Amino acid sequence: MAKKQTNQGSYYKNKKAVLKKINYNVAGIDLGSEEMFIAVIEKDVRKFSTFTNGLEEGTEYLKSERIEKIVMEATGVYWIPVYEYLEKKGFNISLVNGAHSKNVPGRKTDVLDSEWLRELHTYGLLRASFIPDEKIRELRYYVRLRDDHISMGATHINIIQKNLDMMNIKLHKVIDSVMSKSGLLIIHAILDGERDAKKLWDLCKHYINNKKEIDVINSLKGNYRNEYLFGIKQALQMWEHYQAMQKQCDSKIEELLLQMTADKENPQNLNTAKQIKNNKPEIENFHLLMTKLTLGKNTTAIAGINDYSALKIISETGTDLSNFKDEKHFTSWLGLAPSAHQSAKKKRKKGRRHCNRAGMIFRQLAVNVGNGKHTALSSFYKRIRSRAGKMIAIKATARKIAVYYYNLMTMGHGFVEEGIKKYEQRYLQQQELFLQRKAKEMGYSLVKI
Repeated sequence: MAKKQTNQGSYYKNKKAVLKKINYNVAGIDLGSEEMFIAVIEKDVRKFSTFTNGLEEGTEYLKSERIEKIVMEATGVYWIPVYEYLEKKGFNISLVNGAHSKNVPGRKTDVLDSEWLRELHTYGLLRASFIPDEKIRELRYYVRLRDDHISMGATHINIIQKNLDMMNIKLHKVIDSVMSKSGLLIIHAILDGERDAKKLWDLCKHYINNKKEIDVINSLKGNYRNEYLFGIKQALQMWEHYQAMQKQCDSKIEELLLQMTADKENPQNLNTAKQIKNNKPEIENFHLLMTKLTLGKNTTAIAGINDYSALKIISETGTDLSNFKDEKHFTSWLGLAPSAHQSAKKKRKKGRRHCNRAGMIFRQLAVNVGNGKHTALSSFYKRIRSRAGKMIAIKATARKIAVYYYNLMTMGHGFVEEGIKKYEQRYLQQQELFLQRKAKEMGYSLVKI
């Protein structure tokens, strides 16, 4: 056996591997903050400024060399203006992950980097990153900016609660949120000088369950200190500022959705909108616009997805998922595919697969589904969690939601609805068989009611 392996090894060692060029008229660009290096075939690498005049000169040079395809690394945010400028000029651009184009030993300069990128791309050895179209990228910017405002606003909510705790005011322990309608009424009254707990209760008693009256009154008795009240006032002003910023983002998102759906027909059967509990965008006819954007596909039919979460997913992936060959490629891109840690009989070192932003959205949806009840996916989440732990359950459930979403966007609503129905029926049959087996083991029999 050992001799046979040696012969096979010598065969592959002596056999020459031939790489064929599949991309012609290719240029490689290595980007920096102030300059870029452009490498074309059989020419010395040329350096250009990344200022607009440098981009114009670089574009003229690429056209003079009859370049059709360009490859560049995703370097911070420096690639964005160069990519957008060259895209408008009609070039076919491949943006690649720097980890996929690691330099061979000795290639450590910007000049050699650009040549190496061009060489790899000429032989088709680089995989282009997924970049959605221009309108989706604009939508993505507004949605991400809105999320940043939500995150910054949440920071100031924590500051308000911290100052309330330092005054021994426990309002946020009694009501759901100090930023609710009732909570804001009380906080504004406190900042205006009101200290009587009974009067503060009277301001919000119409919005809170009467059973909480005593708890709310007791929670409002504390040590009101000027410095902590000042901290609450400033934090509240900042929170209100970020709320106003969110509304401005909502206006931009609504304007863009109207543009993107202007030539699309209204859906014949518009489904009822699923409730959005937190951070709901103030967009008129939001559900209608989202249904038109997906060409009548109701993404909210999938457990855990509402119009807002669908908006966040579409802002990252777009509505055309044809760039992904199948659901396995899609979930792999999301970072939700299971990893293989073994090759033959040798175990490889485990490495964490990081999710992109879209993958993180699906993970958050999985958490929400897992906390819910009465759905097949929530039962699936709980079964996996009991067997393999919380993190595995989140990833597995997120992958299942992503598969439903991919099938919906590529094959239609009817296919997904049928798939979910079959899954739920199969789950009920499994539960019934399990109960029958357990009953038989304990000497009982099941009888239908």
